[in-house]
Amino acid sequence: MKVFIIAAQSSDGFIARSTHELADWTSSEDKKLFVRLTKAAGVMVMGKTTFQTIRRALPGRRTIVYTHHPELITAVGVETTSETPQHLVHRLAAEGVRELAVCGGSAIYTQFMKAGVVDELYLTVEPVVFGSGIPLFSELVPDTLKLLGSEHLSEDVVLNHYTVLHEK
Repeated sequence: MKVFIIAAQSSDGFIARSTHELADWTSSEDKKLFVRLTKAAGVMVMGKTTFQTIRRALPGRRTIVYTHHPELITAVGVETTSETPQHLVHRLAAEGVRELAVCGGSAIYTQFMKAGVVDELYLTVEPVVFGSGIPLFSELVPDTLKLLGSEHLSEDVVLNHYTVLHEK
């Protein structure tokens, strides 16, 4: 099963200014890319804080939310979990899932990278500078990336697509 991270970040490397910020600072091109890749994957996973910024299951995608308090997630069509990334990926693969989109936030990106289950990253770089905020990863992750491709989504927005070279 292919597991990929999808994230938009400011030009100085932040995915948000604060934990409760909506992704309204990202471009329409990034939003279209997010819809296309997550619908193609069919299954997306995110943390509770990220989910609280959208508060609903997104159409055409199975939505799984990490939380230790599943009773607080009441949106229709949303599944909750607290299992490790390895167990979730194994369970989904056994169910026949072929792709999983990891959609944030920083702690979830970090958990999946540290678990060694991420195969690729799609990082959109937006033409904004925050100066401070939430980094893509909340702590050091030991993997190295190889750039598969870089493309302009618009004149000012760049998508970098990486594969993860897992440390052996």
